[in-house]
Amino acid sequence: MNAPFPSTASGNDPRLPLQLLIAAPRGFCAGVDRAIEIVERALEKYGAPVYVRHEIVHNRYVVDSLKAKGAIFVEDLDEVPDDAHVVFSAHGVPKSVPAEAERRKLLYVDATCPLVSKVHRQAERQIEKGQHILFIGHEGHPEVIGTMGQVPEGQITLVETIEDVAKLPFGQDEDLSFLTQTTLSVDDTREIVEALQERYPQIVAPKAEDICYATSNRQASVKEIAGGCDLVLVIGAPNSSNSLRLVEVAQRMGTDARLIQRASEIEPEWLEGVGTLGLTAGASAPEKLVREVVDRLSDWRAVSEEIITTTEEKMIFKLPRQLTD
Repeated sequence: MNAPFPSTASGNDPRLPLQLLIAAPRGFCAGVDRAIEIVERALEKYGAPVYVRHEIVHNRYVVDSLKAKGAIFVEDLDEVPDDAHVVFSAHGVPKSVPAEAERRKLLYVDATCPLVSKVHRQAERQIEKGQHILFIGHEGHPEVIGTMGQVPEGQITLVETIEDVAKLPFGQDEDLSFLTQTTLSVDDTREIVEALQERYPQIVAPKAEDICYATSNRQASVKEIAGGCDLVLVIGAPNSSNSLRLVEVAQRMGTDARLIQRASEIEPEWLEGVGTLGLTAGASAPEKLVREVVDRLSDWRAVSEEIITTTEEKMIFKLPRQLTD
């Protein structure tokens, strides 16, 4: 067990003070709330087990909680038995996945975030117009795999960095458009888009920015607190794109930042020389984990909390009809 922090604090509390700036908004977004509720409703309606293709959202605490209720997580439909109920994750899936589910007569519910589904529809429309899509995203991320799987092979090209833009083989006379993953760094994506538009003045942009409101809002809230902090902790999974971007945002402002999944990962040495600590959570991390971190910090320091709110979120997404009828 970690020893208490040494202190020179005065008064009755022997612990050193720690000013805690908690970012708002933080944690669950509307798409994550909806995806988790879809699995819970499916379990209530159909009974356990319900199979979920890929982690419903990228958070181990959430996944383990749903496992305890009867969800079984798989990476491929080959692992799902016939006549089973299956849920597709919030990140979206290639068209081949529901097609295979229908071929096998599996009963499935699609928990794809509506904002990801919007990108899928845009991709289809751009292909219908004869445009080749340049898709800004991270190779191997489930959302990228799902979006690229909406169009015929060879009609979409992944762009990860500004350096990739310079290597593209297309000319300025070709019909091009671009889309982006919804969980990217706002600043990085802007730079890549500007590079694309400079090289290809004819490129067609999406009607509205693809980076989702929750990703943008959480990055803005970290920018608001990071400059006044000695350390920023981001609660999220290492495979969570939006959580990793929050760490990067804080670091680019010159602030030390760390990604943690649970409070138990925090080491007391991290707090040496830290008077003000920032705390936020990625869109897949529940508020319970935020409070868990505050409690752990309070074991070592006299914590005073301040919520720094940059915007209010009121977005709600409807559940699929088959779970509400």
